[in-house]
Amino acid sequence: MGKGFTVWLTGLPGAGKTTTARGLEHALKTKGLRVEVLDGDEIRKALSPEAGFSREDRERHIRRVAHVSKLLARNGVAVIVSLVSPYRSVREHARREIRNFVEVWVKCPLETCIQRDPKGLYKKALAGELENMTGIQDPYEEPLNPEVVVDTEAEPPEACVEKILNKLRELDYC
Repeated sequence: MGKGFTVWLTGLPGAGKTTTARGLEHALKTKGLRVEVLDGDEIRKALSPEAGFSREDRERHIRRVAHVSKLLARNGVAVIVSLVSPYRSVREHARREIRNFVEVWVKCPLETCIQRDPKGLYKKALAGELENMTGIQDPYEEPLNPEVVVDTEAEPPEACVEKILNKLRELDYC
């Protein structure tokens, strides 16, 4: 059984977390690793269907995801978490809970995320139809010391994945 670890992708909505996660998943599976992706919308429906988007609800949900990630990683699974996870304090909680934790800031300017707007959330938030939107009414606290920073505005998805893989190789995780 391989060494389990968690790659925690954090960034604004529309920054490219899911695209990066899926590319990384493919690359790690190609290496023969057991991989599980815990992606924002999917995992929220399963773990926290009652949750809204208040700070308290978001923090509770992120703690749940961290716990599941910890269980998977300690059983040899390569876990890729793809969550906005906007608050430093709860990302630090995840870091403390999970051994072999790699924080990846999926960096992208707010203006670019608004242009991409894959789910139409920014449009709704800017029109006042959606409350607590990260980057609009709710803050996104940028990571202070992530292990990896990928800039999805400047780098293609393959380069972002390769940058993460390089860090994972350096840490002897893959």
